[in-house]
Amino acid sequence: MSVLLTHLQRLEAEAIHIFREVAANFANPVMLYSVGKDSSVLMHLAMKAFYPARPPFPFLHIDTTWKFREMIVFRDEMAAKLGFELLVHTNQDGVRRNINPFDHGSNNYTHIMKTVALREALDKYRFDAAFGGARRDEEKSRAKERIFSFRNAQHAWDPKHQRPEMWKIYNTRIASGESIRVFPLSNWTELDIWQYILQENIPIVPLYFAKQRPVVERDGMLILVDDDRLKLRQDEVIQNRMVRFRTLGCYPLTGAIDSDATSLEDIVGEMLTARTSERQGRLIDRDEAGSMEKKKREGYF
Repeated sequence: MSVLLTHLQRLEAEAIHIFREVAANFANPVMLYSVGKDSSVLMHLAMKAFYPARPPFPFLHIDTTWKFREMIVFRDEMAAKLGFELLVHTNQDGVRRNINPFDHGSNNYTHIMKTVALREALDKYRFDAAFGGARRDEEKSRAKERIFSFRNAQHAWDPKHQRPEMWKIYNTRIASGESIRVFPLSNWTELDIWQYILQENIPIVPLYFAKQRPVVERDGMLILVDDDRLKLRQDEVIQNRMVRFRTLGCYPLTGAIDSDATSLEDIVGEMLTARTSERQGRLIDRDEAGSMEKKKREGYF
């Protein structure tokens, strides 16, 4: 008797298969844990894939020191609740040089505090495979990336050297020093993510829900005043507005949206009528010189 799966069940089964494929073929995998909604879904799937055991790999968080405070609290709460091994890495040279998004620009800051920090951590622990929560519907360079994304010894991605993935057969062979970035959520959409979070009741950072929050209008975005490091520009005024976030990153570079969605059902309803990408809330994607493809060629997520 055949059983018809829903589209979410098919996506779940594919992701679980990918997790197990990596665990069986790589010596030292890791999951990149950014604390956002996609990472929360990825963590939930990893727990399912290896239940009742814990996932046979640690979770790595790249801490730029500029994440939303609620993200860090949520990260530590989830690590304590689920009991997984959490590795936190920060580019200490960048900290000593006081690299920040205001004085050094979003492109330079992202390269030093995210890309370089990630490469440092992968080299330090000698990981040969890294799970990430990227999806193809997010951005055009991610749309053309494989589920198993080959990276050379410098962690760089070359779209011309991608491997075929016909019939969901993945090439896991790499030479010494090379690695693979693995994206189990590649075929998911933003709406799929939210429907799955609702279906599975997955905990997420409260910033995704609408609430009265202090924000300033800057460069066409609503920036949360998350701490006193955010220096107001001339004529900027702090406003209390009902906002939430579709995407989370470093708070000075992440824009909120006006919203009344205070529940998962409300968010799913918003997504059904959304006509813009969530990445429009990321300042780092607005600069052509700091495009996603350029970052990935340098070793970004």
